[in-house]
Amino acid sequence: MSTASPAGAPAPAEETGLKRVLGPRLLILFVIGDILGTGIYATTGAVAGKVGGALWLPFAIGFVVAILTAASYVELVGKYPKAAGAALYTQKAFKLPFLTFIVAFMVMCSGLSSASAAARAFSGDYLDELTNGVLPPTLVAITFIVLLAALNLRGVSESVKTNVVLTLVELTGLLIILTIGAWAVLSGDGEPSRLTEFEASGTGYALLTSVLGATALGFFAFVGFEDSVNMAEETKNPTRTFPRAIFIGVAVTGTIYVLVALVSSLLVDADTLAGSSGPLLEVVKAGGVDFPHKLFALIALFAVTNSALINIMMASRLCYGMANERILPRGMARVLPRRRTPVVGIVFVTLLAIGLVSTGEIEGLGDTTAFLLLCVFAVVNIAVLVLRRDRVEHAHFRTPTALPVLGAVTALVLASPLADRPVDVYIRAGILLAIGIALWAVNKLVLRARGES
Repeated sequence: MSTASPAGAPAPAEETGLKRVLGPRLLILFVIGDILGTGIYATTGAVAGKVGGALWLPFAIGFVVAILTAASYVELVGKYPKAAGAALYTQKAFKLPFLTFIVAFMVMCSGLSSASAAARAFSGDYLDELTNGVLPPTLVAITFIVLLAALNLRGVSESVKTNVVLTLVELTGLLIILTIGAWAVLSGDGEPSRLTEFEASGTGYALLTSVLGATALGFFAFVGFEDSVNMAEETKNPTRTFPRAIFIGVAVTGTIYVLVALVSSLLVDADTLAGSSGPLLEVVKAGGVDFPHKLFALIALFAVTNSALINIMMASRLCYGMANERILPRGMARVLPRRRTPVVGIVFVTLLAIGLVSTGEIEGLGDTTAFLLLCVFAVVNIAVLVLRRDRVEHAHFRTPTALPVLGAVTALVLASPLADRPVDVYIRAGILLAIGIALWAVNKLVLRARGES
């Protein structure tokens, strides 16, 4: 790894309206908290359904893919320490406003599909453990989204220190799983032979697509690190702080995920995991440790709720920001007079989320999230290479050229039909993008009619 200029060169002083409060430790915890949540708590079973007992393999491959793309984000956030993320990098690299809009809208929709997957996870087996399954799942999921919207409208104010507490609670649930797994191994329980079992028979194309499909779905568990770059203007010395924070955050979560997948496969067969919307609860029940099932269900519900709230807030603010930039109709930037929250943006993303939870399940919604972000990651990895010709005066992290090349290739492969994802994932993503393009076109026509474009 190298820097673009001498390591001692200071980053340029710049004025910003945001207070720089994030140091290295808080940023690491922020990254970990952003990644942890719905993915590992809800999709472990779906990954097992695709690949079989060797479900640790897709998470290990996803870990590598995440590191490749994380390296690109680290270079770009160090080079351009602004709170705009993939849209900023796309615009600087390609200077195509429509492509920039598509990338920004994909990021927004990925947040909505992620929140919708969390809503489905909330309404599944974790909640059933507390309610004995008397509540209709779809109604619960829709109510869950509406309640999040209500919180969003009131103005959910979360400090970084609160995020640290939430992260520690989410980590606790996964550490419980690892402790149960360690106890089972020491007690001679579990079935190690399952770790090498694959769902697909043979060693050819069927096995390849099975592993790629499971990896694409499992990659949903790793998304979140890309959101941390939006904290660049609130981070102390971001060009030095972000490389360590993002790499440590992805490494910690990736290691935990692979270990959780190993424990899950050791203790529970793939069919049982695949049939559960609360797969980690099945691990707790099979672990031979007297840990309260209802308490673990509460921890899991907390984890998926936090993920959903963060994602739906991100989506509504991104919608508001695009409207303020006149990329979407200006009316979508309207705020609630007293609360100063983006009311139209919140209503818009809530309606989309209700549509998603009404027509999709955890697996499909998680796969949609991963597909949208894999497309964005491919663009970001290419943008790194294009922007090498844009020199900046301050020192910043520079990733070896091979990493963004591999990152772009792996992202495109996992986003392609080789990943053996259901057609409805492409249809769902296409409908979301069609809605965005329609709004963009209407906005362009209105601006042109007013002589503003």
